[in-house]
Amino acid sequence: MTADELQTIIAAGLPCEHLHVEGDGRHWYATLVSAEFEGKRLIQRHQKVYATLGEKIKTDEVHALSMKTYTPAEWQAAATKA
Repeated sequence: MTADELQTIIAAGLPCEHLHVEGDGRHWYATLVSAEFEGKRLIQRHQKVYATLGEKIKTDEVHALSMKTYTPAEWQAAATKA
């Protein structure tokens, strides 16, 4: 699987204002910005992303996915600090 393929899978299941995925084909790192994260705790946000991957997580096709998840307001606030 490529980063573009993984990004496409996530985007198909979760509307994102920003989505960036990188990795080595087994270990992945993603930055996601979605209004779907509003009012959600970190674990709930990650569960939403994992739900988009379905069997790919269960079958180990995606072995590890580290995530940074933001609401649009959090992302904007982080951008103004940088």
